[in-house]
Amino acid sequence: MVKAIIIRQTGGPEVLSYQDIQIGKPGPGEIRLRQTAIGVNFIDTYHRAGAYPVKMNDAGYFIPGMEGVGRVEEIGAGVTSVKVGDRVAYGNGPIGGYAEERLIPAASVVKVPPALKDEQVAGMMLRGLTVWYLVSTLHELKPGETVLMQAAAGGVGLIFCQWAKHIGATVIGTVGSEDKAKAAKAAGCTHTVLYKSEKDWVAKVHEITGGKGVRVAYDGVGKDTLLGSLDCLAPRGLLVSFGNASGPPPAIEASQLAAKASAFYTRPRLVDYVSDPADYARGCAELFDVVGKGAVRIEVGNSYGLAQAAHAHSDLESRATTGSTILVV
Repeated sequence: MVKAIIIRQTGGPEVLSYQDIQIGKPGPGEIRLRQTAIGVNFIDTYHRAGAYPVKMNDAGYFIPGMEGVGRVEEIGAGVTSVKVGDRVAYGNGPIGGYAEERLIPAASVVKVPPALKDEQVAGMMLRGLTVWYLVSTLHELKPGETVLMQAAAGGVGLIFCQWAKHIGATVIGTVGSEDKAKAAKAAGCTHTVLYKSEKDWVAKVHEITGGKGVRVAYDGVGKDTLLGSLDCLAPRGLLVSFGNASGPPPAIEASQLAAKASAFYTRPRLVDYVSDPADYARGCAELFDVVGKGAVRIEVGNSYGLAQAAHAHSDLESRATTGSTILVV
């Protein structure tokens, strides 16, 4: 028996239940992974709340969690990419991460460079791969470009600011407090805008850009900010809606894009950018490279025990966290 967080019905953080489960032996192509640290992400809260429906298993529950790190305990038939004892991580599921041990396809994990600590890795896989595709694949961020990042002091935001600075781009970041503004600036955010106290944060973005607007607006907040992000775009700019931290984003009509000087709008998913094994391997390699050489530092701002998963979700949803949030096993 191993400890895990299970969900039998969707709802608030209180539906996260800390229980004993049986996980069995790995099947063909699978490994049994003994985890040391697990990432907590907004997508976990969407699964828990039912915003992104998840199928229950035959026992009538599911285990949330899309990223983690640990040691290979056992391998199933046909597995040759890893061996027992290897330290590996995953950043794109499959779901089932909130557990001391889990079964996972060997194809879903990558070996972790020795120099990286488990806590770092748990806090960077999903977020780091998200930033990787945002700056390299969805839109190839270039030196000199000016972009907007909503929630610049969040888990994704801090990684994004560092990576964008490494590339040579200028980042305007929205934050909720002076402390978060300091964190974002320390990560390479060029300009910070306090959206809670700034009378008109959209006007402030235009003031910073000399009225030109930004080339790309990255919005993981959703309901509270998406239309404002659209208003911050330069002509033919790109609006990227990649999260729902404040709730589902409002619908945007084609006519609204036309009115914003032929703006582009996309709602991407990480899975669509790493579904090809070659893309997944490339994304992980580039992420490990920028972290390994110090261009991107992974700040674990909030660490909880596995049994405290409900507390972690409450803090994340109230936007009381800074940097990455992890569960330590």
